[in-house]
Amino acid sequence: MSTSLLKTIRLGRHYMKTWPMVRQLGYYFPEYRVMRATQLALPVTPALAIGVMFSQLYLLGWDVFPQTLAMTLFFLSLPVQGLIWLGWRAQHPLPLTLLDWGNQLSAKLQHLGVSCHPLGANARYQDMANILKLAFERLEPKYWEEL
Repeated sequence: MSTSLLKTIRLGRHYMKTWPMVRQLGYYFPEYRVMRATQLALPVTPALAIGVMFSQLYLLGWDVFPQTLAMTLFFLSLPVQGLIWLGWRAQHPLPLTLLDWGNQLSAKLQHLGVSCHPLGANARYQDMANILKLAFERLEPKYWEEL
């Protein structure tokens, strides 16, 4: 499962776009919290990093440039860390319990006439995200209250 860092980040962005941002799933999956934090960090951390850099250099001078650079790079890396985790998670194999639940959702969607393939033995979290997205779009809200 060796992939490059940039490919993992791209997979993380795709996974973030696919996963349904529904609060009910936040009780069962950490994706909801990681995606919310990453979505918040993407626009905020560059401005925060620049503010930290300029304030440190203005207040303390160029003598602390190495520490300032380290803090700036840390702030800039926060959303990237979230995307890397999401990309890793998207490629991660599903546990058997989620595989069974995903196949149940797939069968329910097929029963409603939605074109949906059941999860195979090599299913990943990205496959589960695709099924969950379809399920939240097509199933009635009463179904999700039973979770």
